[in-house]
Amino acid sequence: MRIYPIIVLALFLVGCAPRVDPRAPFADVKRDLSSRISQEVVWDTGTEADRQVRERVRAMLAAGEVSADKAVQVALLNNRKLRATYQRLGVAQADLVAAGLLKNPVFDADLRFSTRGGGTGVDLSLLADFLDALFIPPRKHLAEAQLTQAKAEVTAAVLDLSAAVREGVYQLVAARETVEMRRAVVEATSASAELARRLREAGNLPELELAAERAAYEQSKIDLSDAESQVVQLHERLNALMGIWGRDAQWTVAARLPDLPENDPPVDAVESQAIAKSLDLARSRAAVEVAAQRLGITRPLGWLSDLEVGAAAEREVSGGWSVGPAFSLPIPLFSQGQPALVAAAARLQAAVDEDYAAAVAVRAAARAAWHRVTAARLSVVHYRQVVLPLRHTVTQEMQKRYNAMLVGAFDLLRARQQEIDAGAASVNALRAYWLARARLETIFAGRVPGGIGESWDAAPMRPDEGGHP
Repeated sequence: MRIYPIIVLALFLVGCAPRVDPRAPFADVKRDLSSRISQEVVWDTGTEADRQVRERVRAMLAAGEVSADKAVQVALLNNRKLRATYQRLGVAQADLVAAGLLKNPVFDADLRFSTRGGGTGVDLSLLADFLDALFIPPRKHLAEAQLTQAKAEVTAAVLDLSAAVREGVYQLVAARETVEMRRAVVEATSASAELARRLREAGNLPELELAAERAAYEQSKIDLSDAESQVVQLHERLNALMGIWGRDAQWTVAARLPDLPENDPPVDAVESQAIAKSLDLARSRAAVEVAAQRLGITRPLGWLSDLEVGAAAEREVSGGWSVGPAFSLPIPLFSQGQPALVAAAARLQAAVDEDYAAAVAVRAAARAAWHRVTAARLSVVHYRQVVLPLRHTVTQEMQKRYNAMLVGAFDLLRARQQEIDAGAASVNALRAYWLARARLETIFAGRVPGGIGESWDAAPMRPDEGGHP
């Protein structure tokens, strides 16, 4: 009957085992993101509230043009890959709970049967890690540092997705404008080719010039087809980023890029704001803390962590019982823990150096991003105030000369085509500005697009480039 209290006690201890809420750290992530971006994030777990969020996504897609802000919000609510990154929080939270628990004791039992017709011998032992309780505080500190690191990684994933969607919308709008320009070029080259055909039939144009005009017309049709294909590709890329398909994928964007804002951020605030918000630095500092905690629980006598003590009972085949203490102790013949200590110290120093390098890289990336915004603004302004007016003047003067029969129709059409090309270049310059502005704002939110270090370069971005810095 004495075994019943032991069973009751065991069941009580099992019932007191801690519960793990994998979503608990998500509230901290939401709170942090609220100071970085204007959009909200939701962890969809299939509840009624989550169903309402999905209905809200459909409503946003159906309600007219999808702006960059709206597209980012849809992606944050609907992207399954982003939702998968939230599970890192659950893993880190479970590790934190596990770090505060003692190791389960180990129960061993052996049976021996007498070959001489006697009774049955029984060996029982219950062993627990004796020093495990001493390692709980440093283990918890390590797990807390890893949880902080996981939060920073999830927040970075949200900002990465936001930046990719915002840039994708700007690229799509610019691509649609480019299609309009290409159609105008097709009309101009078509008129030129038709005029060349008529002149050739009248015997007033050499075959070479006719072939040149026709080649220009055919090339313009290819360029238009490529531009239309680019629109489809960018639209589908955004569908993937926003996690939508089927009827929901038939959304539209604005016909024109936003105009230049009145001002850009001042240069003296660029570095300080980037450093203050940097998730890359938050993660590198969390890595330093993780390495420091690992060093704290790695010591030359770390082999003693396998020391186990407990109680043992033995029943002889003759029927008598003997009870006493038991212990298990590793013999440090080949290793006393020094290699692990040296490795942990090296990892800590590496983490410190990487944190310093990250701070330098964030500052440099912020300055480079600001200069790209400034250069892109100057390019847009130059096109609007100088290049486009000049091209328009050329076309007008060419029209006057054509009316006076001083130049031919091909010269007038060519001037018109060059004016259209300048308009397309102006659109690309405005796109380059908004891409640069989006990347600068992403840095201000705490994330260097593409990562820090060698993943960006200081080369100026051409108007027709759309890649990350």
